[in-house]
Amino acid sequence: MTTIGIIGAGHIGGQLARKAVQRGYDVVISNSRGPETLAELVAELGPRARAATPAEAAAAGDFAVVTVPLKSLGAIPVEPLAGKIVIDTNNYYWERDGHVPALDNGEATTSGLLQEHLPHSKVAKGFNHIMYTQIGTDGSPAGSPDRRALATASDFPEASELVATLYDEFGFDTVSIGPLSESWRLERDRPAYVVRQNAAELAENLAKAPRTI
Repeated sequence: MTTIGIIGAGHIGGQLARKAVQRGYDVVISNSRGPETLAELVAELGPRARAATPAEAAAAGDFAVVTVPLKSLGAIPVEPLAGKIVIDTNNYYWERDGHVPALDNGEATTSGLLQEHLPHSKVAKGFNHIMYTQIGTDGSPAGSPDRRALATASDFPEASELVATLYDEFGFDTVSIGPLSESWRLERDRPAYVVRQNAAELAENLAKAPRTI
């Protein structure tokens, strides 16, 4: 059975863990405060889940999800994620993270910064432009009319394909927008951000996104 290492147990990490165990995945989840602080969540998730340190979650996962504030990016373990696909849910909130000039000026992307931090991993953008409360509620079976779509971007086709597989299993269509350099189109305050949209609407919103806000 496939194991997902989840680094970050906040709103998004918790919801992804719930959905993953429902779909039959094993989950190893971590946060910055220690495994003992996740006892309640792990009890809720059941026998397919266990708590660990970030390094242990990274090592245990066949692939990983990184869902931590941008300011904590430097704490993501590097070596245990080497060779693995890493799904990045991050968004840039300068009010929380402090200003990052390369992001303010449209010279970088949040997922690109994670890829730089993890040079031997395969980073893909995913699950960043949906409200965490909707991850478990807005999905519908493949082929459903007006099925909600989510987007992904990666420099590695196999990483985008993995995100698309998860999206479909969780009840969403996929729009792939190519490399990480295009992932700014999914980010905060753009037309596609936290809007319920089908694949055609999502593609249209991604195409008209401005590079800087």
